[in-house]
Amino acid sequence: MKNTVFKQKIYPFLLAAYRWYLLTPERSLEAAYQAAIKIQGIEEKHFHGNKIDAESTTYSSSVMDYFETDLQKLLKTVQMRLTEFKASQWLANESKQKAAMKVGIEYSSPALILEKLEFIDQVTSKYNNNDIYKNYENPSSQPVKVPADLVNSQSFTPETPSKFNQNIRKGKANTTGILPRSIFNTITRLQVELDPGSEQDIVKNFRQAQKRSIISIRFILLLIIVPLLTHQISKAVIVGPLVEHFHNQEKVEIFLNEEMEEEGLLKLQRFEERIKFEALITNAPPLGSEELEKKMKEKAEEVKEEFRQESDNAIKNVFADICAVISFTVLLLMSKSSIAVLKEFIDNVVYGLSDSAKAFIIILFTDVFVGFHSPHGWEVLLEGISRHWGLPANRDFIFLFIATFPVILDTIFKYWIFRYLNRISPSAVATYRNMNE
Repeated sequence: MKNTVFKQKIYPFLLAAYRWYLLTPERSLEAAYQAAIKIQGIEEKHFHGNKIDAESTTYSSSVMDYFETDLQKLLKTVQMRLTEFKASQWLANESKQKAAMKVGIEYSSPALILEKLEFIDQVTSKYNNNDIYKNYENPSSQPVKVPADLVNSQSFTPETPSKFNQNIRKGKANTTGILPRSIFNTITRLQVELDPGSEQDIVKNFRQAQKRSIISIRFILLLIIVPLLTHQISKAVIVGPLVEHFHNQEKVEIFLNEEMEEEGLLKLQRFEERIKFEALITNAPPLGSEELEKKMKEKAEEVKEEFRQESDNAIKNVFADICAVISFTVLLLMSKSSIAVLKEFIDNVVYGLSDSAKAFIIILFTDVFVGFHSPHGWEVLLEGISRHWGLPANRDFIFLFIATFPVILDTIFKYWIFRYLNRISPSAVATYRNMNE
């Protein structure tokens, strides 16, 4: 009875544990190999095949922290698994190999093992763990965003090197001391000017800013050009022929909504009144009923064809706009790194403006979108969108939108001013209030 229980329950468990022990070299080497493949994948996808380093690209500091965190984890995995592989290989002997063959385990060939080890060494030889830990312990080596107040001050040199950035990362709330902060800034500026490596840091930061600007401008142009080209090409090549193919001249209605029908009727009425008016002012003989009816029929056919094309164009716009939105969304999903660079570029541009320029832009945007005359602009915009899609302009929806959306937008503007701009550049907020009064 005991032998039966041992064979049915305990023996399979012990056999599985023994197989796991014998497979330790294969498992360790494969884990290290997969981690090296992941590192190479990050290099090829985000760093053009170069080393994962801030000098190889123009990503922001937060994006680089993300990549370096993954790199650190993967390098630790490689190191630990290779150590486990070496230890298990050292303990291996002929008896264990024979036991592995008995339980159906086949080890990889020596050539394949050497190939994997060579690939791991090739990938990890570019990195030094001490350098990685140094980046985390000394974050001042990474480029940071500088508050606009310090940029505009005379005691600040643009793109100041790392020694000054280290003081900036502490934040304004933690720099309060017995002596004024300007004294420490002056001392720091003198240290930077006397530092023999400051010139190289300035050149390095300028090149990174130049790459960031090129990537951002190119990405903005792509966000504008790609959806427009997709809209026009899909409308002309795909959507247009399909709509014309399925369009039945006899069964499909000419007018998509009542507003288009009233507009067509108004055109016919004005045409008839214009004919009578021209006959009166030129003292011409009055037109007969048959001749007048003939001209009215010709004008009606012209109006019919005009509104038929407008209706077809509205249907084409709906599907072409869907294609443009899809292309825009795909472009955003495929360009996460470019979005991070663009965000940092916009932050540097916005927060790098002078106080008067910031106040001018804020007043311009608020007056255009949420100001006293903004309801007229929103009304024209919504009516244009409705006509673009062939929809009737619902006055109730337009008035409800105007009564709610600008108010929400105004609240967002005020919250941004209070929450972020007031903390980063209080002088710009004061200028804004003075200009707005």
